[in-house]
Amino acid sequence: MHGDHLETEQKYDAEAGFALPDFGGLTGPGGRRAEPRRYYLSATYFDTENLDLHRHRITLRRRVGGTDEGWHLKLPVRKDTRQELHAPLDEGGIGSIPARLTAQVEDITAGQRLSPIAILDTERTVVTVPGPTGEAMLEIADDRVTATRFGEPDEEPVTWREIEVEVISAGPGAAGLLADAGQVLRKAGAKPSSSGSKLARLLQSLFIANPDERDTLMTCAVSLGGESSRRGHTRHRFDHEVRMASCQPGRLPPIEGYDGFTGPRGPGDHNERA
Repeated sequence: MHGDHLETEQKYDAEAGFALPDFGGLTGPGGRRAEPRRYYLSATYFDTENLDLHRHRITLRRRVGGTDEGWHLKLPVRKDTRQELHAPLDEGGIGSIPARLTAQVEDITAGQRLSPIAILDTERTVVTVPGPTGEAMLEIADDRVTATRFGEPDEEPVTWREIEVEVISAGPGAAGLLADAGQVLRKAGAKPSSSGSKLARLLQSLFIANPDERDTLMTCAVSLGGESSRRGHTRHRFDHEVRMASCQPGRLPPIEGYDGFTGPRGPGDHNERA
């Protein structure tokens, strides 16, 4: 979708060898699935040094590639639904974020600087699922993600695969079709995602580098809970994943200095990577 809109979507984790199922059984006699389209996306995510936006389940990014490249600010509304605000790629000028978007989060940032914290490159394959009349109702994105956290020079990029199912129609049957598509994906072996966004998935992956440590870290994170501020963990208080970082000293280093926005790494800002 383009422009400001309510985004309703569900995410699923998938193994590298996962075979995307055929959703033809969902379309009814009047619908036919469109041919897949492939895009290459590169998104730079912004936050304060203490990740205050992430603590409030807000994401701010500048993305090139695809059909809706630009600045995207996503604000939580309810389960599976966020308000998405857009601004053009060139709005705001070099070294600045569009004022219209920063104004939406100024109570949260409280004057703190918003700087790049991560870059996510995604190879995306998209198919649409029509309803009975042939109108496209769902967009299914098969994403292969490579993510890097700024300020982590010794970290290897984190890679994963996820499936996003987004409602793209206001039609009355869209919500039911979303549930049906999720059922098809689960039967094929995909699992509901444990993270609400790609950025959250990256942070979670960095904090739990060794799967064998998961149980110990979970116990530690739960024990911190709401007591974090009284135990000197104020900057890690925002979320269960980040409380887990408090159990791993040194896993979340300060973000390195940043002298101005230069855009995502890549050939350019005109979808050359698509």
